[in-house]
Order: sequence, then C-alpha cells, then structure tokens
Amino acid sequence: MIPLDEQIDAGPSRGSGNDRHFKPIPSNGVCSLLSDKWTVPVLWRLSLAEDNRLRFSALRREVSEITQRMLTLTLRNLEREGFVVRHYFPEVPPRVEYELTEIGHGALRALEEFNQAEL
Repeated sequence: MIPLDEQIDAGPSRGSGNDRHFKPIPSNGVCSLLSDKWTVPVLWRLSLAEDNRLRFSALRREVSEITQRMLTLTLRNLEREGFVVRHYFPEVPPRVEYELTEIGHGALRALEEFNQAEL
C-alpha cells in the first residue's frame, strides 16, 4: 500500500518534456455521496422540476420507494455538500422547498458525460 502523501512516478510522458507525477488526493466524500442509492435520483428529480425546486412532499412522491427518513438524510447530506439549498417558509403548516444549486447542476453534467462515454 502506498501512503497518500508519497508521489508516484507515472512513467515518461507522451509528447511533452515535463515529468509526470501522480499524487492521490484523499476523498472528500463527494464520490461516496454520489454513490449513495438515493442521491442521483433526488438530484435528477430536482433538475426536472420547474425552477429546479420541489417541496419535500412532492420530491418524496417523485422518487419512488424512498422512505421519509432516507429522503431527509439524503437532502441533509446534499445540503451540507452544497448540491441543494433548503428554503424554509414559516407558514402553517411549515413549507420547505429544496432547490438544485450550480454545484448540483455540475454534478449532473459530469454524470451525463459518464453516461455518454458508455455509449
């Protein structure tokens, strides 16, 4: 096993005179977040919504088979990482909407690139 702070020689570069070194970067949690079962379906449903914004209850209906607890946990993680923003309206009953951020749009665009590469 190679320590993460050690550089690895990637061999001679092709076409350039620069030496190439590979230095792994420790995961910041984004890959594990995107590999979660519910993250991509939630992001996708938000991207399809008008103004990329949905109420919690509508999002739960749109993402079939997700439990209320899993949706809550997924949205909290996405909010913490900056993929969605939560809008709270102090009404009776309280209304909460979730909106896709530019980071969320970027994640979906990156995932689309992976899908197109598979074709």
